[in-house]
Parts: sequence; C-alpha cells; structure tokens
Amino acid sequence: EEGLIAIPYERKYGEWSRIYQIAKLSLFQSSSGLYTCPLAMTDGAAKVIESMNFEKPPCLLNAFNHLTSRDPEQFWTSGQWMTEKRGGSDVGNTETVAVKRTDGRYGLYGEKWFTSAIDSNMAFTLAKIADEEGKLPSGSGNLSLFFLETRNPDGELNNIDVNRLKNKLGTRQLPTAELTLNGTIADKVSDDGRGVFGITPMLTITRLHNSISAVGSMRRMVTLAQEYANQRVAFGKLLRQHPLHAQTLSRMEIETRGATLLTMELGRLIGLEECGEISEQNLNLLRLLVPITKLYTAKQAMQIVSEGLECFGGQGYIEDTGLPTIFRDAQVLPIWEGTTNILSLDVLRSLLKSKGIVLKAFMSSVRERLARATEAKGELQGAAKIVMAATDSITSFIQEINQQHEEFLEVAARDFSYSLGRTFMGCLLIEHASLKESGELDQFIAERFCDSDLTPAMTLHKRGCYNVNAINLYKESIAIPQ
Repeated sequence: EEGLIAIPYERKYGEWSRIYQIAKLSLFQSSSGLYTCPLAMTDGAAKVIESMNFEKPPCLLNAFNHLTSRDPEQFWTSGQWMTEKRGGSDVGNTETVAVKRTDGRYGLYGEKWFTSAIDSNMAFTLAKIADEEGKLPSGSGNLSLFFLETRNPDGELNNIDVNRLKNKLGTRQLPTAELTLNGTIADKVSDDGRGVFGITPMLTITRLHNSISAVGSMRRMVTLAQEYANQRVAFGKLLRQHPLHAQTLSRMEIETRGATLLTMELGRLIGLEECGEISEQNLNLLRLLVPITKLYTAKQAMQIVSEGLECFGGQGYIEDTGLPTIFRDAQVLPIWEGTTNILSLDVLRSLLKSKGIVLKAFMSSVRERLARATEAKGELQGAAKIVMAATDSITSFIQEINQQHEEFLEVAARDFSYSLGRTFMGCLLIEHASLKESGELDQFIAERFCDSDLTPAMTLHKRGCYNVNAINLYKESIAIPQ
C-alpha cells in the first residue's frame, strides 16, 4: 500500500519519484526485518522487465503488474538466482542448463548455491542453452536470461528441490537456500547469449538498494549512539559532554551524511534516466557512480556500525540490546551484489570501455558544482580548493597509466575507487552547505570531511605501494611456506 516498489514506476513525481522512494526506504530499512532485501530484488526485476526493448510476452506483463502493485493481495516479490558453486561474481562459470521443451518453453537443470528470498513468487536466472546434441557453449557471453515462477498453478514448487537453508552470519530473518532445479519450467526472455546484458538493469537497482541499506544502518546506529550519549553519565558528566566522545560521534555523523548525499545523488540520476531527461554528461556520470556508490557506502557502513558498538561499551557486545544484529546484518553489504574488489574492477572497466569519457563527466560535474557552491557562499572556498586539488591529483594519476606496468591499475583499483567516492562526497557536502537553507553546521561538516585524505590512491602511489616490487612483496607476504 505504501508503494515502495510502485513509486518509481508510477512516476507521479516525474524524475523525483526515485528520490521519494529512496527517502521512504531509508526510513523503513532499520525497522523492516530485512524485508528491504526482497524489495530490492523485486525492484530490480521490475526494472529488468521495463527495460526490455521488445514486445513483452504475457508472462512478463503479468509479472510486472504484480511486482508494481499496491494491493497486498496482488503484490509479488522476486528473487535473483545467479550464484552457483563455480560461479559467484564470475557468472561465466554458470553450470545451469536450459533444455528446450516441445511447447517452446525451457526446463532448467542445475544447482543454485545461494538464493535469497526463496519464498518469493518469481525469479530471474541465467543458464546456458543446450543444443540438440546436448552440448553447451562456454563463457559468460553464452548465457541467456530466464523468467520463472516458483510455483505451478496448483501451488506446488516448480520442479525445485530445497536442499537446505543457509546458516548465515547475519540477515537470518531472510530465508536463503541451496536449490536444485530439476526441470524447472521457465521462459527465455533475452536473445541467446545476451543474458548478462539483460540482467544489467537489475544490478543497477539492487546496488542502489544496497547503498540505501548501508545508509539506513549507519543512520540507525549513529542515532542510537547519539541518544545514548545524551543519557549515559560517566566520570561525572554525560557522554556527549566529553570532547573526545563528541568528536567520535561527529566523525560518524559526517561519514553518514556523505553516504546519504551520494546515495541520493545516484537515485536522482537514475530518476532522470528513467524519465528520459538525463543529459549525456549525467548518463556517463551515472555509469561510474553505480559501482562507486555501492562499494564505498558498504565499507562506510561496516566502519560506522562497528564504531557505534564501541560507543555503548560492553552493552554493544550483548545480544539482548539488538546492537550486534545491526553489525552482523551490515556485513552482507560489502559482499552482496559484488564485493569491493569486483566493483573496483568494474570502475576500471567503465573507464577503459568509455575511453575516459565517464571520468571526464565526473570531473566536469565536480567542478561545476564547486563553482556554483562557492559563488553562493564564498566561505566555502577553502573546502572547495581541497576538492579541486583532489580532482587534479586524480587526473595526474590517470595520465601516468601509460608509463606504468600492466598490473598498476589493478593493484590500485580499490584505492582509486575510494578516491573517486570520497572526492565526490566532499563535493556533494560542499554543494549541500551552499544552499540557503543550510547553516554553519553544514559548512563545518563539509570542511571536516574535506580535511580527511580524499585521494588515498594518490597518497599510496607516492609511497611506492603500486610498483612492481610492492606487488611481488604482496604476493610473497601471503605465500604459504613450503
């Protein structure tokens, strides 16, 4: 009834519909009992269907209507069944086989090692189509996308065996299982071998939702820690009256605000793209921000939630308080929808595939925002100069690539992605502080964020952390003695 999935597809508020959805989900996340996880996959499934540029079969039209319904009796949730024993992030190792049936549909055979929300109504999955002789193609370029309903019209499982439920570190409220597909009836909904391309819109949306969850977890922990500091007395005064503790909470608040603005900006760009109103520069910026936002907010969430536990002392380690659950549940964020390293490599691929165009869009966006911000409030000049220096440092770093060894970019990928993320967050905080509604505290937060190292990749590069000798020593340091 709240339309948590329907909102961005109804587009009542045009390009701002995504922002409205994000605001509601951010508030709901910490009290949802992890229902936001199947909602993420449901939103992603609806996006996949909406993005298909061909006449959609009745099964998909029916599914879309259910996925975006406000009627609780009609609403469906969706799963995404990608992970297998041999293929996690490397989907090219997918072993699920699709065999064409006489009625034109397909039977799916294989094992799915990690399937979230197994009580969902439908799922999208990838499989390789066997030819008439039963031979299979190889590589991710030969995967096709399939749509399936988890139950048959009679209510029985669709030739799906539940092998076991996963015993997970966190997110225990959410049923996750190992499944065997034993002739599961499905419809092919992509061209042959175009499955990865077909599923890409889902990844954009689920990575946005991952960032929303990260922001929600951070805000929950920071709010609890701040409220605790307003009531707990230690050494004769409230915790918030101790300068060191106040500084710690302030640093947590600053990181949380940066993550919130970055996630909102990603949502704004997606909203523009969905309404056909996005500029070429913003479209290129969007392509870069999707992996950056997901990977960095997930890391921030782990840092802030862990710091938050410390703010409660021993009580932060006691299950009865509910605080350890927030920590365990947050640990899925850097793992789900691409680990930090995998997404860092995605950032590099985006740069290389676009021949640097996405980075130019990034730089242009930062400089334009800073120019507007400092024109509105001249007192932001100091922080703006720091961010401008960061963009110059990033540009110089990229210009050195041709002079470096072939593993240079890969070993620097994670720190480089962090650098882009922190630089853009600094820019967004300055932009926010320049608004007429903003005050002295907003300026303080922007300045303190920019006082940190915005470009760790450049700092470490100067120290020789990415040269050939360093790489050899990294490998040597983890070698198992013979």
